[in-house]
Amino acid sequence: MSSLKKMDVFYQGRKVGTLAETRDRLVAFEYDSIWLSEGFPISPFSLPLEKKVFLPKPEPFEGLYGAFADSLPDGWGRLLVDRMLLREHINPHQLNSLDRLAIVGESGMGALTYRPCHAWTSPLQTEDYDRIAVQCRQMLLTDTAEDFDQLFRMGGSSGGARPKILTQVSGEAWLIKFPSAIDKPDIGTQEYAYAKCAADCGIQMSETRLFPSAFCGGYFGTKRFDRYRDRDGKEQRVHMLTVSAILETSHRIPNLDYHTLMKLTSILTRDYSQLIQLFRRMCFNVFAHNRDDHSRNFTYLYDEEQNRWYLSPAYDLTYSNSIGGEHATCVNGNGYNPGRADLLAVAAQAGIEPKEAGYILQEVEEKVSASLSHISIH
Repeated sequence: MSSLKKMDVFYQGRKVGTLAETRDRLVAFEYDSIWLSEGFPISPFSLPLEKKVFLPKPEPFEGLYGAFADSLPDGWGRLLVDRMLLREHINPHQLNSLDRLAIVGESGMGALTYRPCHAWTSPLQTEDYDRIAVQCRQMLLTDTAEDFDQLFRMGGSSGGARPKILTQVSGEAWLIKFPSAIDKPDIGTQEYAYAKCAADCGIQMSETRLFPSAFCGGYFGTKRFDRYRDRDGKEQRVHMLTVSAILETSHRIPNLDYHTLMKLTSILTRDYSQLIQLFRRMCFNVFAHNRDDHSRNFTYLYDEEQNRWYLSPAYDLTYSNSIGGEHATCVNGNGYNPGRADLLAVAAQAGIEPKEAGYILQEVEEKVSASLSHISIH
């Protein structure tokens, strides 16, 4: 596989622009002239609609802009890609960022696609979830799996640490997770309970379900929010950016506060209801001990017809910790033990009416206590 030096970026079949590697291995970007007159900024702060060559910093995305780094698999997906490359006698460390985007091609999360692409295989469908779980565990423990091809086809473009597959369920795009090597077998039922509780707390969630297993209570699955069926039944893609991409910051470093997320949501959406939605999520994360609330676990979706950004449905909600057991995103500067006063301080600075904030806080706290107190989380 020869190393790429240049490639084009597309959205819904329309050319967005061109990526090209510089001598110092940065990946420059330039919008296409037609996109400049008819398109939208694919990253609102870093890539405004301007006729110029944009040059990223070396870090935190290995010389890429965050909007394109979001397309790359992370964690589990990157592990599968690297193992696939090694099997084909290709050194993963010799690939540049354009090579990795070419592997993604049209299979990545969100709406951006890349050409030329290194086509490997097309996705598969399966209902033998227990077999997939066994293969995932083999992969984690031994760096190989009996049916590696299937794992790669179904999970090679995914992000996050836990094993997962991207598949079709009744003609719609779903993501199904499996236990990691350190997870308890009931991690799926736990995440399902968290998702149901979050929805009960007024938090927007994609459709979720437990997929059957003979080994455990089930595997957690969620309908993808970056795909939808139009009126003609054709699958369409939704442009999405994580906070990590928008702010050009690594999700591996706890460097955010909910004050920042509130301000970002206000600037991007200009919608008070979106601030309320984020406040509910912050309260839930505190009361449900979901502390892995890093910058890749918050996403904004773009509606081209309405020319507006809005928060995606919430995801990756489980009992969790970040570095040092604290929240990855601080609450009013407090990552260790944020409480009611910190939550209300964030609401006040965001302009949320105090009485409304107090009501929401109490509602979420009570529902979390009633729904999740019975779960074995330690």
